[in-house]
Amino acid sequence: MYLSHLPCFRGRQFTSEAFTGVLKGHGVQISMDGRGRAQDNIFVERLWRSVKYEDVYLKGYASVPELMIGLTTYFEFYNGRLHQSLGYATPDHVYLTGQGGGATRVR
Repeated sequence: MYLSHLPCFRGRQFTSEAFTGVLKGHGVQISMDGRGRAQDNIFVERLWRSVKYEDVYLKGYASVPELMIGLTTYFEFYNGRLHQSLGYATPDHVYLTGQGGGATRVR
């Protein structure tokens, strides 16, 4: 897996030169969770709310393997359905084309 951009928290262990120096040495851009990052959190929080209320709470998975299979099925559904916030496009379409929903695909 190749990383060109790494979202990162502001904890001491993640801001030390020992940690950031290794990442920078490999050309990884570091995005600290701070000013201007709140919008990213909104999307992630909304996604996990949907996952919990539309799948996890309804299914009450009894084991981790069952949960993994269920979440795989849910995300296939989620990524294939139309989303109002994406101009009635699917997340798959927005990701694959880099168009709509304010998305930018990093290549």
